[in-house]
Amino acid sequence: MLATTGLVGARPASAGQVPGPPHFDLQAHRGGIGMTTEETPEGFAKALRLGVTTLELDTQVTKDRKVVVTHDRQVSGTKCQDTAPVTPGDPQFPYVGKYIKDLTLAQVKTLNCGYQQLPGFPDQEVVPGARMAELKDVFDVVKRYRAYDVTLNIETKVEAGAPEQTAPRDIFVTRVHDEIAASGLSRQVTVQSFDWGSLMLMHRLAPRIPLVALTNYDFLQVGKPGASPWLGGIDADDFGGDFVAAADSIEGVTTLSPNYGFPQNGKIGDPGFRFYADKSMIDRAHARGLKVVPWTCDDMPTVAQLMDWGVDGIITDYPDKVRNLMDQRGMKLPRQHRDHA
Repeated sequence: MLATTGLVGARPASAGQVPGPPHFDLQAHRGGIGMTTEETPEGFAKALRLGVTTLELDTQVTKDRKVVVTHDRQVSGTKCQDTAPVTPGDPQFPYVGKYIKDLTLAQVKTLNCGYQQLPGFPDQEVVPGARMAELKDVFDVVKRYRAYDVTLNIETKVEAGAPEQTAPRDIFVTRVHDEIAASGLSRQVTVQSFDWGSLMLMHRLAPRIPLVALTNYDFLQVGKPGASPWLGGIDADDFGGDFVAAADSIEGVTTLSPNYGFPQNGKIGDPGFRFYADKSMIDRAHARGLKVVPWTCDDMPTVAQLMDWGVDGIITDYPDKVRNLMDQRGMKLPRQHRDHA
């Protein structure tokens, strides 16, 4: 039995709670930041050993068009530190603070992205000396663990609001598509993005890959003139500002991933906290045949409320805690995998 740390306030299904859907989608956000240095092969492997349904991850594309797994378009000094230039006198050195799209894979690989525990995650196991992974490295972990029942939810982090800060959308999406195709695991992949234009392009390249529409509400730009740059030409006001209806207009979208509430890291009981992914949104999505998997919720009573309302899954930094909550509520637990190397 996993530890129950952080589950204060969670109630078993026998207390009258709805146990949740039979196949609840437990998504390890960036591999489970609360457990391990984010987006590392070691972190994804640990999540597979724990037992999750989905590995959630982010991608960026380098100057030489390699697909790397990182949340940040700009190298963060909180997560990575410089070691040495690729070549003596490299004018781009130091690399911390540079945009990934302006660095080559070789330059990115010099960075030590496992030099400290990420602030705010006191239980995080540090992977010393971790180098930024390529997307193909994550596919290799899945193959090594024979985790052919686990989904990879891959985000194309095109910065639609500042497109000069990431690789051009067509290059970005095409390269991610190519890596997915080369992996042989495309049937296990979903592609998510806040940039709905990326989703539209991915659908043209790979119409069988299920798409996930991300939003944080602000990106919808409801009530503002014209279309938001994040929505691929869609004007949310044409849909009455309704995220569900707007996202449903995109061919290939099967799942909605809104932020769960405001403020973004709030929780039930906090003054001023309100849900965004509320029962009304969930019901409206289900009526259209869409799933709802909010991000990124780490407070177990808040997760429990979302479960009661019928969400289809949750993206979380602490898949261990959510798995324990699922166990308490009598829900089916994802299979645990082992290394077959």
